[in-house]
Amino acid sequence: MIIEVRTYHIKPGLRDQFIAFFERRAIPEQEAVGIRVLGPLLDTENPDVFLFLRAFPTLAERDRMKSLFYDGPVWKNELEGIAMPMIESYSSVLTETTPGFVML
Repeated sequence: MIIEVRTYHIKPGLRDQFIAFFERRAIPEQEAVGIRVLGPLLDTENPDVFLFLRAFPTLAERDRMKSLFYDGPVWKNELEGIAMPMIESYSSVLTETTPGFVML
């Protein structure tokens, strides 16, 4: 399984607003194309940072699912315009699970 660890630095003071949007709109739309989302996870040391994990069966499926989401009309016409103005920066680490990996 491929696990993508994403870290978002939200513009100061907007984390709660972004997370409400993320939970209500972004997670359901990603899950609708097969992306499994775990989170959001709050950074306890920085009030403008949160993390989440996205799980994909394979790298090929990751590419396919991300394309369905980011090239789709909901992201392009609605979500991108809401999300991007609140994001200061983000980073992503791509990992692969071991045979003994346990998903909650």
